[in-house]
Amino acid sequence: MNKTRWIIFIVVTIGALASLAIFSDNSKINVEKAEVNIVQTASKQNGNIADHVFGKVGSKVTLIEYGDYQCPGCGSINPSIVAVAEQYKDQIQFIFRNFPLPDSHPNAKAAAAAAEAAGLQNKFWEMHNKIYANQSDWENLSGTERTNIFVKYATDFDLDSSKFKTDMSSVAVNNKINYDKAIGIKAEVDSTPSYYLNGVKLESSVWGESAKLKEAINAELNKAGIALPQSNE
Repeated sequence: MNKTRWIIFIVVTIGALASLAIFSDNSKINVEKAEVNIVQTASKQNGNIADHVFGKVGSKVTLIEYGDYQCPGCGSINPSIVAVAEQYKDQIQFIFRNFPLPDSHPNAKAAAAAAEAAGLQNKFWEMHNKIYANQSDWENLSGTERTNIFVKYATDFDLDSSKFKTDMSSVAVNNKINYDKAIGIKAEVDSTPSYYLNGVKLESSVWGESAKLKEAINAELNKAGIALPQSNE
């Protein structure tokens, strides 16, 4: 076998092994029995990291976002979603799940790891919003530079930076991100951001306009017999 053929053989073999490894990782995540529209509790599969819930835990009205931190659309809509979630925090529960798309957004998973690592120090939502608001700071970085940006954010929130860095690259955080995406695939997420209100996928024409999103939420609150926020009454 000549040198060129050896190179091709090695490249193909490495690619096959990488694909096998990815398939193996995914095959360990069995979400067949998971109820995608309810809060995911901590388990071995998700690294013992439960869903991040903002608002009224246990509410009969649940809004779920599947997002990619490097997705421009996710970043631009986040302030509006945050405002709505804040307004309805006493009525609904808002859940964020990771759905990184590495082929399009190579830094999305690292950003997700930063948010999850911050969550292990009870600062998930603070880091979540910081990462979205500052996409231009880190989206084109790689390696140490990217990590340094996220560590800087962590220190802004007075987190233990050493623990934060360790957690970013931990098996637990990796499992949480992979589990979120597996749940998203089961929910038939096909783009980011995607929003589900009590299990029903919302059109972009709804979640893209605060007034229409509130109308949809109000309808679900009325069905559940939950009083609307005073500002809506």
